[in-house]
Amino acid sequence: MEPTTEPIGESWEVSAVPSSTSIISNGEWKGKDLISVINEHPEDILGKSVNQKYQGKLPLLVKFIDAKKDLSIQVHPNDEMAMREHGKMGKSEMWYIIKADEGAHLYAGFKQSITPYEYQKRVEDGSITDVLACHQVKTGDVFYLPAGRVHAICGGIMLAEVQQSSDVTYRIYDYNRPGIDGKPRELHTELAAKALDFHVEENYRTEYTDNSNKAIQIIDSPYFDVRVMEVSKPFHRDLRKYDSFIISMCMEGDCVIKIRSTGDEIILKQGYSTLIPAAIADYDVIPLKETTRLLDAFIDNQNIDIAGSITRFLHFTNI
Repeated sequence: MEPTTEPIGESWEVSAVPSSTSIISNGEWKGKDLISVINEHPEDILGKSVNQKYQGKLPLLVKFIDAKKDLSIQVHPNDEMAMREHGKMGKSEMWYIIKADEGAHLYAGFKQSITPYEYQKRVEDGSITDVLACHQVKTGDVFYLPAGRVHAICGGIMLAEVQQSSDVTYRIYDYNRPGIDGKPRELHTELAAKALDFHVEENYRTEYTDNSNKAIQIIDSPYFDVRVMEVSKPFHRDLRKYDSFIISMCMEGDCVIKIRSTGDEIILKQGYSTLIPAAIADYDVIPLKETTRLLDAFIDNQNIDIAGSITRFLHFTNI
């Protein structure tokens, strides 16, 4: 997607959701959709273990979200419920705050115990936000949102989101705002009540220690591994041992990504994302400015076998 002055709000960066699949922007497969290319080369792109576990499907979806106004309060179902109700994968996700206005906040989890009955009453009278945990945020803050955790992004926040590849969302409350057609948007109160985890956590924010010129693990979940790095010099990444594709999102500062086995390289600009096939996930990140900040998402299989011998490199534009 080319830059525009029109409000976008949400960009599906690397997606294999059938209704919104990414289109390849370079190389031999330029112009082809991601699902088709994965179907042609599933092990080389996904990795042997990922291909077997997810039956040839890309299990992750990544987005950039730029919220100018408060987004609706939502919850997502787990795999069991999503399959039962919709025949789809569930949705656990994480957020990395790229930038936030002064005083910006988001909701994640409940701040106090409530019953399903109280939940329904608070949705009806508009007081549901009174029992949600509200978090002021800044650049670098991380939140893991397992399926079942109530959440909402509020205005003044730009973030990177990594999630299971699913488009199933239950809208709990939308501040009684009209939709595009002038009518209130649909709520999914009953389904949400079945999906919600009412357990109260002591701390919903993910704590980690930042360190320049190193890849810092910020999320290690059953669904994805996420690392962040801020580098000011060429940085070698050999991730073939994970037997997984790598999705890299450039959050700050343009860089070159150069594949060691083929010599192929691309310029990954700020605000763009790329998918690196599992078979060639041995590469260098070379900052083009003072520093570059990247977020990497993949599946941690710790498989010592290196997949395939594919020699192509995929770069995806914003969707």
